[in-house]
Amino acid sequence: MAKKSRTATSETAARSTSGRRRERSAAPEAVVEKVDGGLAELIPDRDRPRGWTLLLDGAPQSHVDLDDPAHLDFAYQRRLGHIVDLIAPPKQPLQVLHLGGGAFTMARYVAATRPRSTQQVVEIDVALAQLVRRELPLDPGARIRVRGVDAREGLAKLPGEWADLVIADVFSGARTPAHLTSAEFLADVRRVLKPAGHYAANLADGPPLAHLRGQIATAAAVFPHLALAADPAVLRGKRFGNAVLLGSRAALPVAEWTRRVATDPHPGRVEHGRDLADFTGGAAAVTDAHAQPSPVPPAAVFK
Repeated sequence: MAKKSRTATSETAARSTSGRRRERSAAPEAVVEKVDGGLAELIPDRDRPRGWTLLLDGAPQSHVDLDDPAHLDFAYQRRLGHIVDLIAPPKQPLQVLHLGGGAFTMARYVAATRPRSTQQVVEIDVALAQLVRRELPLDPGARIRVRGVDAREGLAKLPGEWADLVIADVFSGARTPAHLTSAEFLADVRRVLKPAGHYAANLADGPPLAHLRGQIATAAAVFPHLALAADPAVLRGKRFGNAVLLGSRAALPVAEWTRRVATDPHPGRVEHGRDLADFTGGAAAVTDAHAQPSPVPPAAVFK
């Protein structure tokens, strides 16, 4: 059984001028629990009464607002949210596969913005999924199934042409496992996608961006249409950060995605077409035989 501890953050009562004590409502408590992948922390959001941030071994993973699941706090999750909004008419239900669960932020978003969607979440860390479901319960009306297996194993069990969207957001610690970076992995993603389906991946890299370039080249070997969204400083190789890669056999909503990403609270830039090919710089596609996990983030990233 996982060990759990709670740290109280309740405020002390304030004393009024008449000498009477006025009690303030207790703030939510942080939850700290050992899970399969390390130490998980659920930290309450001071600005949102039912907002929570999930950390694993000190690395921020997800943010959830139980009162407003359509709110996306992290920049990369907002970019994924724009994809959910743009790949089909508003409110149209989707069939979505989430590789990596975290706090189920994107599954909650799809359920809130596209009711009656059918979703599968594949999360290898069963203890983490249990923690999140206990402390941050899913809407009982949402059609979300959670499976406790490896992402590639869960992907292999799905029938062909099942998904409208596959979202890959898988990190072991702060690194994407090697077997989820290869052309063979993406070929199975393509098998599961409908002909007009979309693949979206959260990638993390820093200078010299060799991993990111390799992932673009790998996706280009599988999907004819690609676009990449990231902070301009990340794209210039100035710092470590997240990038969202979007791929499909169908045309992408590049113009509107570009507009939305550029007007986010933390503005980003979208690269596609010739500019994206130039950015890739002749990198080779990654195969299972030579796959490597994503780089270790610098310690300063999470400070």
